[in-house]
Formats: sequence, structure tokens, C-alpha cells
Amino acid sequence: MTHTKLTGRDLTTGDGLQIKIQASGIHSMTPAKQSSDLWISSGLVDLQVNGYAGLDLNGDDLSADGVSALVRKLIQTGVTLFAPTLITAGEKDLLQRLRCIDEACRADPLSDACIAFIHMEGPHISAEEGFCGAHPPEHVRPPSLEEFDRWQAACNGRIGMVTLSPHYAGSEKYIAALAERGVLVSLGHTHATPRQIESAVQAGARLSTHLGNGIATRIDRHQNPIWSQLANQLLTASFIADGHHLPAEMLQAMIRAKGIERSILVSDTVALAGMPPGEYSAKIGGRVSLSKEGRLSIAGTSLLAGSAVPLLGCVERAVRMTGLPLADVLRMATEGPGRFAGGGVLRAGARADILRFRWDDEAKTVEVYDVWVAGKPQYSMD
Repeated sequence: MTHTKLTGRDLTTGDGLQIKIQASGIHSMTPAKQSSDLWISSGLVDLQVNGYAGLDLNGDDLSADGVSALVRKLIQTGVTLFAPTLITAGEKDLLQRLRCIDEACRADPLSDACIAFIHMEGPHISAEEGFCGAHPPEHVRPPSLEEFDRWQAACNGRIGMVTLSPHYAGSEKYIAALAERGVLVSLGHTHATPRQIESAVQAGARLSTHLGNGIATRIDRHQNPIWSQLANQLLTASFIADGHHLPAEMLQAMIRAKGIERSILVSDTVALAGMPPGEYSAKIGGRVSLSKEGRLSIAGTSLLAGSAVPLLGCVERAVRMTGLPLADVLRMATEGPGRFAGGGVLRAGARADILRFRWDDEAKTVEVYDVWVAGKPQYSMD
């Protein structure tokens, strides 16, 4: 069987590395003469994508073709594995969107390869102002295993992650039931007490969704959901490092508290991410303004209306905001989320999802050179 050979610089050592690809996997990795300025990494893994480049996973007009188009747009940004994320909505709308994602995976091998699982962010979150965020409060509702089963039936069991608030009566039983079925449970958009958060973790919750966001501006300085989740070492936390959702000092402190191994970067991008700066009409937020720096806000205000920086941009900004080495930051966008999604590593036997790029160490910017998914080239700047 023929092999494909890719070379680049190892992120941890800076030395040359040759990766030999056989079929869809990595056959071997060996030292190589450093002959280019290309760095080599696993493809990025994003556990929270609501949309990108004008394509909206939560839109009323979502189609299987739209999902497949989104997959290809994300690949151009270095993402090779991701979780399409559906936010709080009525059940009829959620079922329709779930069917579209399933249809895309069944009809399009590339979509099937790149979609790790579906992430349901809500509807079992807090309806309280501030904690609810951009989710429509009229559709917020308590957890129901019967409804979850209807979701899974609509998408052939593709749901692999649910974000919820554990303040509801019976949350522990719901969390335990999902964990028993192999579904990841993440805490987010919650006003739950420290005791409720601890009970959720004991029941099987293992993640915190965009910690530091989806929370009211004014909270008790000691008893609040941020401290409770930050302190719990059974919870891995995801962070939106777009430079707008979290101040640099807060991101630094939270990553130090969790450690690189329990910290994940997510984009949480909406459909307007990747679009030109300007004013737009959005389903959530109404009239919104997108700045050239990627800040998406309600027009005429400083209120955020979603995230508009893809994961690779969050990697760049996290390096600037934290001062951490690029290799450590990339771990939080590959290996870290990959522990939950089943990818994000470079090693013999792993699927050959590979990103090669140029890194400007002075400007802290990345230029994608090429992207490979399951051993096949899917994007190249040439």
C-alpha cells in the first residue's frame, strides 16, 4: 500500500517531523530534516459551533446542504472535528435541525468524518436574566428523558453532549441517565448553588461550557457558579478566547486554576463569524454590528451578540492574552477537546487529521497552509 509523507516542525521541539499516512490513519512518525517554515499539528477540535460564514445551524432555513457547506468552511480554518451546537428552541424546531445534521452525515462522507457529535446547549438552562444569555427564555424548560429520546431518534443517536443548568429538581437523575448512555454532560448558563453543582458532578457531569460567560453581571463574590466549577477538578472547562468574552487576566487565572489538561478552547461562533465587518440583521440580537476585530455586538451598544472569531483566531488571541507557548495553547484546541470528541492527537494509529501552518511569532498569527482529514487533503492555500 502506498504512503503519503508530510513534513513539518514539531510544536514541542521545533525539530523536523515526518508523518507517514496510510489509508485514513497515521502509520508512523519519525524525525526529519527541518527544511521549511511549516509547523505541523493535529487538526483543531471545536466542541461548540453554532454557525460560520453566513451558515446558521440554528436557522429556520437549515438544510443538509447547509451543514455540509459549513463543514467545508470550517476545514479552511483548520478545524477537522467539531460539534454542531443547537441552542434553546421549541422541540419542533430542534427536531428539524437534528434531522438536517443527520441527513448531512448520511449523505456526505466528509461531514460524517468531521462531525464528532451534536452538542445540545439547552433548553434545560437557567431562564433568569443574565444567566440565560442569548437563549430565548420562553423555550427554556426542565430536563426530560422522554424529550431527549425523541431528539436521539430524530438524529439516529448523534447527540453526544448536553449543556444544562443543574438547578432543576431531578437534575441528578437526568445527568446520571445521560452519562450512563455515554453522553457528555456540561454545566452552563446556570445560577445553580455550589451544592447543586457538586451534586451534578457526582451524578456524572464532566464539563463546564464557556466558563465565565452565560452568567449574570452581578453575582455574589463568594457563592457563585464560577468559583464552584473552577474549583472542581472533575470538571474540564471550556473558554471563549476571542478577546471579547473574557478579559486577559480572567482567562489567565482560570487556565492556571484548571491547568492546561483541564482547559479547552472553543469558538462558540455564530453565523456572522467569518463575514465582512459591518451591520447585519441577526435572528438573535436584531440589528448587530461586527467590528474588524471580530467583536459582534448589538448595534449602538457594548453588549455582545455572539462570538465571531473561529477557533484558530482564538488560538492566536489566547497566546497573546496568556503569554503561554503556542504548543500549550494548541493542546487546548486539539488534544484537550479531543479527549471528549475522539481525536486531536498526532500519534501512530490515530486518524490522520493534520493541520500545517506558518506562525508569525512577532505578530502571533497563524497562516493555514493545508488541512488533511482522515488522510486526505481537503484544503490547501496553493
